[in-house]
Amino acid sequence: MKVLILCTGNSCRSQMAHGFLQSFDSNIRVFSAGTNPAARINEKAVTVMKEAGIDISSHKPESVERYIGEAWDYVITVCDDANETCPVFVGKVTHRLHLGFEDPSKVTGTDGFIWGEFRRIRDEIRSKFNELYTKHIKPQ
Repeated sequence: MKVLILCTGNSCRSQMAHGFLQSFDSNIRVFSAGTNPAARINEKAVTVMKEAGIDISSHKPESVERYIGEAWDYVITVCDDANETCPVFVGKVTHRLHLGFEDPSKVTGTDGFIWGEFRRIRDEIRSKFNELYTKHIKPQ
């Protein structure tokens, strides 16, 4: 099973989803990428994932261009901000899905509020990807 998770910057939501899905089943080959990859992974994403017991600190944003020619069982987009351009993947894909999440890196407010939003979105990502895994990916 080979899964590609896509968003714009590949620094936050897609990296969290990557970490969770890989933690559910080490036999799944999980990759993540973005249309406009950031220079580095979001440090708040790394911190909230560590709180959940998953270390994504070694992950690095990648360009979707790296994966265009490959075949995938699943390609999943996670962008949910109307101002973003989610990638459209044109490679050989068995299942294309969209599981949209707000971008916590764009949240403004107090430090406590921002951390709360990172945790809330992390938990939404864990829940939706766990449901995807248990209902669709694992049975295959």
